[in-house]
Amino acid sequence: MSSRQNERPIVYHIPACPFSQRLEILLALKGQIEAVEFQVVDITRPRDPELLEKTRGTTALPVLETPQGGILKESLVILDYLEEITAGPPVRRIDPFEHAIERMLIAKEGPFITAGYRLVMNQDRDARDGKHKQLLDLYRDLNDFLLAYGSEADQADGFLFDKFGLAEVVFTPIFARFWFLDYYEDFALPDEPGFARVSRWRDACLAHPAAQQVSREEIIKLYYDYALGLGNGALPPGRSISSFTAHPHWRDRPWPPASKYEQAASDRDLGLA
Repeated sequence: MSSRQNERPIVYHIPACPFSQRLEILLALKGQIEAVEFQVVDITRPRDPELLEKTRGTTALPVLETPQGGILKESLVILDYLEEITAGPPVRRIDPFEHAIERMLIAKEGPFITAGYRLVMNQDRDARDGKHKQLLDLYRDLNDFLLAYGSEADQADGFLFDKFGLAEVVFTPIFARFWFLDYYEDFALPDEPGFARVSRWRDACLAHPAAQQVSREEIIKLYYDYALGLGNGALPPGRSISSFTAHPHWRDRPWPPASKYEQAASDRDLGLA
């Protein structure tokens, strides 16, 4: 664990974590990616006791430590803090009413994330349709919100307002993680008017230059164990290495089987052994 010898905040994080990617996107938009020191935490190993002491026993990441030793948790809280202390153009809306609108949209992220992760981790074939429908309903709700609160010009650009802002920072990493739904659950948004606006928003978010920290291949390979119902470094029966391991590198591994409801792949099948 690093000592506090510099004047930059430290963020303890998992590189493939969507909540950490939010911070990276914000800093990229501000042109200040070096303003924070990122330290990688290996979730396949027990937490460092020094880090646990800093976080008072909690293991959720990311965690930010200020140069003075203060500890902040929860990515949305850390985003607000970095927006306040970091130089560069503002990411959140300056107009109070517009900022309130983007916060209204951000308030929808919790149920949306939960529905997507429940779908990828589901192991019951009979429950698939219901979980697909639940996520589609939430996409439809996002679509309705974007239509209600964005002007026609903004809708043509794809984003909530006239540029990639705070709501996009929050949702883009989730859209990227949901690549695992395309692969493991054959999930796709219907080509229908009720999803057209949110489809444009998602595509514009994923294409933005400041949001290229992860790739589809990386997410699908690292999150294979999630498709088996296990997260945070937990191991499926018969396996000894987590799909979240840093070694071997994900680029050097074969693509995992997409048929998550069939026989699970072994360490060797996944290129881990």
